[in-house]
Amino acid sequence: MHSFEQLSQQFAQYFDQRRFPAEPATLYDANEYFLKMGGKRVRPVLCLMGNELFDDIKPDAWEVATAIELFHNFTLIHDDIMDKAPLRRGMETLHKKYGESTAILAGDVMQVAAYEHLNKVNTTFLHQVLGLFNTTARQVCEGQQIDMDFEKQEMVGHEEYLKMIELKTSVLLAASLKMGAILGGAGERNQKLLYEFGRKLGLAFQVQDDYLDAFGDPDKFGKQIGGDILANKKTFLLIHALEATPPAQQKELKSLLQNNSEDKVQKVLQLFRDCKVDDWALQLKNKFLDEAFNHLEDIAVLSVRKQPLKQLALFLVQREH
Repeated sequence: MHSFEQLSQQFAQYFDQRRFPAEPATLYDANEYFLKMGGKRVRPVLCLMGNELFDDIKPDAWEVATAIELFHNFTLIHDDIMDKAPLRRGMETLHKKYGESTAILAGDVMQVAAYEHLNKVNTTFLHQVLGLFNTTARQVCEGQQIDMDFEKQEMVGHEEYLKMIELKTSVLLAASLKMGAILGGAGERNQKLLYEFGRKLGLAFQVQDDYLDAFGDPDKFGKQIGGDILANKKTFLLIHALEATPPAQQKELKSLLQNNSEDKVQKVLQLFRDCKVDDWALQLKNKFLDEAFNHLEDIAVLSVRKQPLKQLALFLVQREH
């Protein structure tokens, strides 16, 4: 069994080569530029881990992992365009460096490349893997649209936000694990349990992300604290505060959101603390994590095979950056 770190290194060596033709350079160099930004590569490695949970890692798992990473990068290129983001991982975003039209095409061709790798999968598993990949790709697009819709809504309910996060973030983590399990010959029940483990882990990860933006250590987090608050972004914390606070504090919170005073972040954070939103968020994260571990526990393989996934889950949701 390999740890996440070991598989990450192996995947980086496998993946980090030129992936696109030389010509037209104006298109394909843009793709190579974006891929060189790197990233944690969590999703493709989850595919390898899902495979190794049930069997030795199959050659097909490397193809599917590559497809997952290319698809994820396709979504990031297009997300940056939609968000008008100037930077990603400290580097100029693709549309800023190469122009919006090239960035759209680069994203499109990144997705085509993903399907080329899926097409190499053994026909025994191809139908099932392709079906799950397509369903997940559609769900990620739906999640992104709902997230954009939320920007125009004054109020978003907790359940609505949960559904959006599930579509935008969780399903790709869950599907990455399940595709690996399919290739490892897992039975249907084990596949479903592993998918649910990934889905709940994705929700716990997002709660932690929202929490760190508000209450993280700026030196460790590496980003400005309260960025979500400044942008009036709907998060687990804000939605809970608006739903759970007494009317007077709710009115104060709404008023703070409507202006961009210098002390906006500090005042909103104080309101969060007064309402114990920080404690609530940590409880919610632990609830999702416990549910994820229960699903992992129920998978019918030796517990020693589950250790790398347990360690990864704890790392993802207990991180400080």
